[in-house]
Amino acid sequence: MSRNRISRVRAKGDAFSIGFALGQASASGFRERALGTEQFRALDARWRGSDYLKTLESAARAAYPRYVREIEGIAAGAGQDFETVFLWNCRADLRLPEDVPSATRVVATGCTSLLIPAEGDGPAIIAHNEDGSAEFLGTCLWVEVKPDEGPAWSSFMIPGMLPGETFGLNEAGLVQTINNIAPNDLQPGVSRQIICRAILDARGLDEVLEILKRMDRASGFHHNLGEAKTRRLASVEAPASGCAVREVASPRAHANHLLSREFYGLNQTITPSSRDRQEAADQMIAEGALAGGAEAVLFDETTPIYKNRQDENSRTLATSVFVLSPDRVEWRVHAAPDERDTLSGTMRVV
Repeated sequence: MSRNRISRVRAKGDAFSIGFALGQASASGFRERALGTEQFRALDARWRGSDYLKTLESAARAAYPRYVREIEGIAAGAGQDFETVFLWNCRADLRLPEDVPSATRVVATGCTSLLIPAEGDGPAIIAHNEDGSAEFLGTCLWVEVKPDEGPAWSSFMIPGMLPGETFGLNEAGLVQTINNIAPNDLQPGVSRQIICRAILDARGLDEVLEILKRMDRASGFHHNLGEAKTRRLASVEAPASGCAVREVASPRAHANHLLSREFYGLNQTITPSSRDRQEAADQMIAEGALAGGAEAVLFDETTPIYKNRQDENSRTLATSVFVLSPDRVEWRVHAAPDERDTLSGTMRVV
């Protein structure tokens, strides 16, 4: 039996019905793993019932009421009150109290992505290590959703979280993988989780870029984006205070800090792990490691790019590879280097 079980869940219907199914499927993981984390307890003590959290909720309801409805469904399906689940989804939009241990602050600062543009008539490739709290090993889901409204989509899901903020794709041929960033520019606005979910409903890359250029975002991510129809790839750094878009013409990697010159003056937290993974991946690409496939870089355990050390809070929860051709996206998810192709499939572009 797999040491890192990834359950496959299907859901369909309206926003609340979808959320309810996903909440049911992730209920035990959320209750037993998320609610007991130091991070959640600290955020709960500081922000529950606060005007700031209510401001984030109001912004989300005004901009994307359907995705708030999905969160309401997740809460109902998981047997939790809405504020608990909404607070969990807004954890990166809220400042942790100063007395919280540094290990708690950096536990979610993982993920490494590769963007490999098409050569000739070949496919483009996006590959990604999803890193997160070690508590979530064996509790995450791969969800396949057919909503009443918008394209069908699939995504990796952390218990209790609105899907989209990890890695996923939709039947319009859009692929998205997400890397955490930690700039010091949080502001009242739409949670980055909601923004990621909105991208799963987009019909094309240009529509995605318009979403990421919104000026009312509460915080942000680095987004790795691909459009199968055109095989375009884009690397987008989108903290709350700006948006830097780079169309990708040669293979590149991204870890967890802002690289664009537009953000040189923005104060950000860069962990030693993020710096090490960025430097190692860049060097491996320059030395031709991608000839052995994206996994040759993402499964590196010397740096490590693949996080598997028992003494670390942050671990690699899954590795994904998306192969983008004009008419389809072929995808595979590895639970571990020795548990490859745990899940795989092909999504036809509609």
